[in-house]
Amino acid sequence: MHEVGIARTILDIAEDYAQREGATCIKTVALRVGALSGVVPEALEFAFEVAKLGTLAADARLEVDYLPIIAYCEACALEFEVKDTFGIAQCPLCTEPTASLRQGQELDLSYLEVI
Repeated sequence: MHEVGIARTILDIAEDYAQREGATCIKTVALRVGALSGVVPEALEFAFEVAKLGTLAADARLEVDYLPIIAYCEACALEFEVKDTFGIAQCPLCTEPTASLRQGQELDLSYLEVI
């Protein structure tokens, strides 16, 4: 379960930032997680709850914006959502396959709320 390592790394980054800013408590940790990031949402949320114990984020809440896969068709300039994470991104308009992804691979710390 690599989500434990991800949660620990996120908390390390959050604590470093909070300490640099003179904060004593992290209230919110917000993430952007793409459908192709390899992260299992429930596992990440559980890992965060365990990993935050004993940190500045002990009482923090985790906000996660789960992002779908968005592809771009070069042939007809259409952006479209890809539902099948294991299939080929095929344009619904012209049916051409594409490997151009615009969204879905993110794993970003988007913001922190600290006091």
